[in-house]
Amino acid sequence: ILFVASEGLPFSKTGGLADVLEALPKSLAALGHEVAVLLPRYRNTKAVAVVVPSLTITLGDTLRFPSIVGGGVLHGVRYYFVDDPEYFDRDQLYGAAGKDYPDNAERFAEFCRAAIEFCKNVWMPDLIHCHDWQSGLVPVLLRSQYAKDDSVQGLPVVFTVHNMGYHGTFLRETMKRIGLPESLFAIDAMEFFGRINFLKGALVYSDYLTTVSPKYAQEIQTPEYGHGLDGVIRNRAGQLTGILNGMDYAVWNPEKDKLIAARYTSKDLSGKLACKKNLLEVFRLPPESTNKPLLGIVSRFAGQKGFDLIEQVAPDLLAEDLTIVAL
Repeated sequence: ILFVASEGLPFSKTGGLADVLEALPKSLAALGHEVAVLLPRYRNTKAVAVVVPSLTITLGDTLRFPSIVGGGVLHGVRYYFVDDPEYFDRDQLYGAAGKDYPDNAERFAEFCRAAIEFCKNVWMPDLIHCHDWQSGLVPVLLRSQYAKDDSVQGLPVVFTVHNMGYHGTFLRETMKRIGLPESLFAIDAMEFFGRINFLKGALVYSDYLTTVSPKYAQEIQTPEYGHGLDGVIRNRAGQLTGILNGMDYAVWNPEKDKLIAARYTSKDLSGKLACKKNLLEVFRLPPESTNKPLLGIVSRFAGQKGFDLIEQVAPDLLAEDLTIVAL
């Protein structure tokens, strides 16, 4: 099984996707599967060996020559990176100063093409598991430009939607720059309100779709949560499964956690009070807050995370004698 994604612990992270890309491959390897993970090589990602010094990747009228480097084996999982410093050796993963990098289409188009070339040149999996729009071109390319390539034409792709709110949409003329045929600019392919949409392409061309819970699988088939792609999802409902995101208890376990003020268990919660006091101290909140309810929020403040719901009840919430801490 080859995982293809734009971030993954312990190498890179902006959100929950990276947690899944650490925990799920590790769990599958423990079950006896051969698992590899392919990520971009961002700044500060350390590699242990050059695997392929140079791949030739066609992006429209230009050629690029990323290398494939190895990151070693962790928990039975082999890690590899697409190394192109011009595209990936940057301050942030996807953008700076609140704006996406203007060449994100090119960056992740190269990454997706390199993933297919990785299969041909380094390690041929039985299955590719792609995640979110940044890897969305992998199934699109396999079913279009690589459709007659004997080595990869039958390669199945599972695609996981972690957040329907992030599409990867770009101007139509981007297609020429990243070397996509005009035939993909169609309502039953990648066209989306006059633009191209990487996520839509993945939803249309992948063999199977999963998302982060059974409930979310239902929700994204509705206009309210489908972000304009609910019709596409309903079309593929027979190939969609919601699998609840699990927790990696080897990492998230207050019985063993070395980073919290005191450890505690379900049978002895006394250490939890010490953790609460420590949290209040870190945020310089008054000690008397120890006896009040404490609401903790760890999240991006985005609509998809439900902050519109908090906004609706904010007056009632703030009328209570409580403390809110947000990261």
